Amino acid sequence: MSPLLKIVFSRLTVTTLRQAKRLVKIVIGFTLLIIGLVMIVTPGPATVVIPLALGILAGEFLWAKWLLNKFNYGLTRLWGIRWKRRRH
Repeated sequence: MSPLLKIVFSRLTVTTLRQAKRLVKIVIGFTLLIIGLVMIVTPGPATVVIPLALGILAGEFLWAKWLLNKFNYGLTRLWGIRWKRRRH
């Protein structure tokens, strides 16, 4: 094996259980995110799957946390508008 491949593989190996859990969370999160994005154009519950994926990824990435907060803000704002209309 070439020295360059040894360096690449040594960086890719998971050395601790914590790293393995993080890797599994990232893979599952991105998989669900891709499935959710596909569900936007195909029949499926994209509005459930995408926030679930962002919730998983938010533990690892700040951009996912930001998107999840933005989604939650929009949802609570929409819910508030609908709630006000029903009460009057």
